[in-house]
Amino acid sequence: MTIPSASHTLAQDLLDFIDASPSPWHAVASCETRLQAAGFSRLEEVDRWQLASGGKHYVVRAGSSIIAFIVGSSSPAESGLRLIGAHTDSPGLRIKPKPAEVAQGMVRLGVEVYGGPILATFADRDLSLAGRVNVRTANGFVTRLLRFDEPLVRLPNLAIHMNREVNESGLKFNKQTELPLLLGIAQDDVKAEARFRQPIADALKVAPEDLLTWELNAYDTQKGSFWGASQEFIANSQLDNLASCHAALSALLATEQPATTCLCAFFDHEEVGSESAAGAGGSFVADVIQRLAASATLDTEDQRRMLARSLFISADMAHAWHPNFPAAYEPCHRVTVNAGPVIKSNANQRYSTNAETAARFMALCEQAGVPCQQYAHRSDLGCGSTIGPIVAARLGIASVDVGSPMWAMHSIRESAGVLDHAYMIAALTASFAD
Repeated sequence: MTIPSASHTLAQDLLDFIDASPSPWHAVASCETRLQAAGFSRLEEVDRWQLASGGKHYVVRAGSSIIAFIVGSSSPAESGLRLIGAHTDSPGLRIKPKPAEVAQGMVRLGVEVYGGPILATFADRDLSLAGRVNVRTANGFVTRLLRFDEPLVRLPNLAIHMNREVNESGLKFNKQTELPLLLGIAQDDVKAEARFRQPIADALKVAPEDLLTWELNAYDTQKGSFWGASQEFIANSQLDNLASCHAALSALLATEQPATTCLCAFFDHEEVGSESAAGAGGSFVADVIQRLAASATLDTEDQRRMLARSLFISADMAHAWHPNFPAAYEPCHRVTVNAGPVIKSNANQRYSTNAETAARFMALCEQAGVPCQQYAHRSDLGCGSTIGPIVAARLGIASVDVGSPMWAMHSIRESAGVLDHAYMIAALTASFAD
């Protein structure tokens, strides 16, 4: 297989984006950096907005969700909206508010399981911590991003000599007693909490007692890479779903002077149900759309017309057929890596796709000159869900669920195809030109 240099370049940019985004807060910061470089201006929800045709703007909520948009030249009542949604969070391990304890001479950090990660994949990895910390100041507190580049914590496996059935029964962890991360050797004259606080304080150049609260997750310090006989695959953490964020953002940044207003909405908390102020189940996207409608002086009737003419593409990764586990898949819907974007369907509305919206996305792929595939889950297995049904129900908007195929979803080290990322960017770019 020959990989075009342009596809390789886009995949490398994706890996760089993920490597710079070890937490949802860092992912939003990475998006913000790229948006500002492209001339987008930041809006604040507490301010009055002044929006004009051609304006490029973005708004952040709770530090971990972001909506960016370009105001189209035509009235949204006549052209509708083109909206792409994805999520900034990934399953993993989150540090507890008071995590540090001493156990048999070792300092451990207690964790909560966030979402549905494959816990076994976190063992024996070079883990570190990233997220945000609230620091006391003379005027209250400020929020600071934090990232340790070097490995800081670890989850060592139990030797096979003490777990003889691990290869037959699988690696399992008790979430309370066996998942705490090892930080270091305890010191008689230093409390466990101080051992935890000190590196954070040093990194932020503040006093340990000025650390108020934190939201930190464990992340894999290994950078993304290419692999395969022709280097046709990529591997990294958080492909689900930063790959979709990167594809949608790339499409928006490639869009110039659209007639139709184009939006990208990247939400936190998808992996835990989206029911939060920053999640897709909250008011964020509806609030932004209402303010866009107000700036266009749309009355209630025209707002309904706007939504009726709109399309929402829910972009989240898809399950690629695994040749070692063929029985895990619906036999007539095996999707292949490097064979194009996947349209995901589920009769029970775990995905928002219907026949009409699937056809619309197929047409976009044809317009972009890329292949596409269709996916349905085995009927005897539970099917995951996305933000698609949530946003579609909240807004009453036509919606389709799509994604690039990948392996090892929810592992700390996921894999996908180089060509597929370029295909997805092309299809999403076409949606903004539609």
